[in-house]
Amino acid sequence: MEERYSRQMLFAPIGEAGQRKLIDSAVCIVGMGALGTVLANHMVRAGVGHVRFVDRDYVEKSNLQRQMLYDEEDVQHVYPKVVAAEKKLKKINSSVRLEAIVADVTAHNIEALLEGMDLVLDGTDNFHTRFLLNDACFKLGIPFTYGGAVSSRGMSAIFVPGETPCLRCFIKTGDAGGQTCDMIGVIAPVVDMVGSYQAVEALKYLVDDDKQRRKSLVTFDLWQNQYYEMKLGEPDKSCPCCQLKQYPALDLSGENTVLSLCGRETIQIAGSGTLDLEVWRQRLEPVAVKVNLNPFLLKAELPEGERLVLFADGRVLVQGTDDFVRAKTLYARYIGL
Repeated sequence: MEERYSRQMLFAPIGEAGQRKLIDSAVCIVGMGALGTVLANHMVRAGVGHVRFVDRDYVEKSNLQRQMLYDEEDVQHVYPKVVAAEKKLKKINSSVRLEAIVADVTAHNIEALLEGMDLVLDGTDNFHTRFLLNDACFKLGIPFTYGGAVSSRGMSAIFVPGETPCLRCFIKTGDAGGQTCDMIGVIAPVVDMVGSYQAVEALKYLVDDDKQRRKSLVTFDLWQNQYYEMKLGEPDKSCPCCQLKQYPALDLSGENTVLSLCGRETIQIAGSGTLDLEVWRQRLEPVAVKVNLNPFLLKAELPEGERLVLFADGRVLVQGTDDFVRAKTLYARYIGL
């Protein structure tokens, strides 16, 4: 321990005692895109003993500009992001327990995914999932660090059940329509900054340096040289999560099985059961233009121009359209109902 973490232990607020706390800690990173890769890199290098990370997507060439754990080989092999990340992180710190989960985070599985975790780190890119995290964390009493990055702007805060308001106290709804990286872009330094803000608050929490935890939501624009802090203050007394304890995002009756991945011309259809990818390779090869299969997913290019990406957990991505009717038509045509 002394050699690997020597410089970190020389930092007085962590020291040897803090390092042992990190080694005994468990964190879950939800979303392994730009923010998630920064967060995972920091947590693994810092020596957090158990790092679980969850993501539903695979590596594409457009990711490489800002998602630091991936390379062109991952694109070529169409690796799920968590699988590619695990390969890199094992080479960085083999003493950390890594748990890579290919899954879509939903109201059905969120509580199970957070079981046994001391802290949750938000690496997501949409408020639907962030509200799932927020509500599950406050229900289970697990702190989480929030982060968002788009264009040259970023924001971050740590929310601690019983001590701070929750995310819903600041952002009332997670409806689609906001600006995303796929719409207006993002520069990589913003991602690094936001992830670092999240990571340092995570370290403060895990080593119990509560006095130094930031009690504000920070926002900044690196390109415009702007920086703001908003004190967290008191919770909203009408908040359905941290005050009324209704946790609306966890309502299973509202779970949507067909989702648009904003700005990506991709519709995700949850499906009704698991998929045997080898069986589906045999079914789709005669009718598809091209089929790629690896142990984690199957990608089929269709004659119509769109693409299907099948996952073993039953999810199917229809890529090349943001039209729900079109996506459902192609799903029915090639996968069935």
